[in-house]
Amino acid sequence: MKTIKKTIFLFSLIFTSAITAQNQAFKVKVVGKGDPILLFPGFTCTDAVWEDIMVELSKNHECHVFTFAGFGDVKPIEKPWLPKIKENLQEYISENTLENATIIGHSLGGTLGLWLASETNTFKKMIIVDALPSVGALMIPDFKSENMVYENPWNEQLLSMDEESFDTMATQMAMGMSLKPEKQKQIKDWILQADRQTYVYGYTDLLKLDLREDIAKIKVPVTILAATHPYGLEMAKITYGNQYKNLKTYSIEYAEGSAHFIMYDKPEWFLEKVMLNLEY
Repeated sequence: MKTIKKTIFLFSLIFTSAITAQNQAFKVKVVGKGDPILLFPGFTCTDAVWEDIMVELSKNHECHVFTFAGFGDVKPIEKPWLPKIKENLQEYISENTLENATIIGHSLGGTLGLWLASETNTFKKMIIVDALPSVGALMIPDFKSENMVYENPWNEQLLSMDEESFDTMATQMAMGMSLKPEKQKQIKDWILQADRQTYVYGYTDLLKLDLREDIAKIKVPVTILAATHPYGLEMAKITYGNQYKNLKTYSIEYAEGSAHFIMYDKPEWFLEKVMLNLEY
């Protein structure tokens, strides 16, 4: 009887230390105990992108690690994809009393964090990893948010692209996102695994979102970790300076010699900067 009780007790400890919850717009894994951290991955990525740093974070923090709809093994949702993700995140945060959490977001996840923080100032702090308030303004000349529509020739081409051509495109994209070949393969696999309509229309949502004015409302401390590859440090400084000029107070650190996935290209540097920011 004692053995059975002990087994049940140990099982309950394991169960409460790592819980996976399913929401229509995302899947979330909860690991660790302590002050809460919300970890938002980049576009097409799963929660596994945070795997290495989560080992350290979960020692003293309760980590809520997300995979968004249409990525990994999470079923897709109807568009508009990104607004639904944001609304469901707000509900999750409210229902779980996470208003004072720290947000760590990479790429799309960082932009989402900025969006949430521009609408409420209850978060403790934010660590933004190679993310911008307006991806569209970076990528599109004479950018206007209202011009970003679902039905356009580029989206039609992506939706009709055969598997071989899409595989080639994914390979080329992944090569620019990390300098490590083994990580390029993982990034490519995530792109290929993504639901195609989510990949196309979800990215249109991201391009359409322009938070450059809204970030003026953010009052919580913001730390930005920015990559410099492939355009170099000076160009990175210009880009981030222009994009974040309306954010009243923030600090920025540049990961020199790193591509977009800083957690892969400079893991020790990344861990050090994140842990240091969590201490203050």
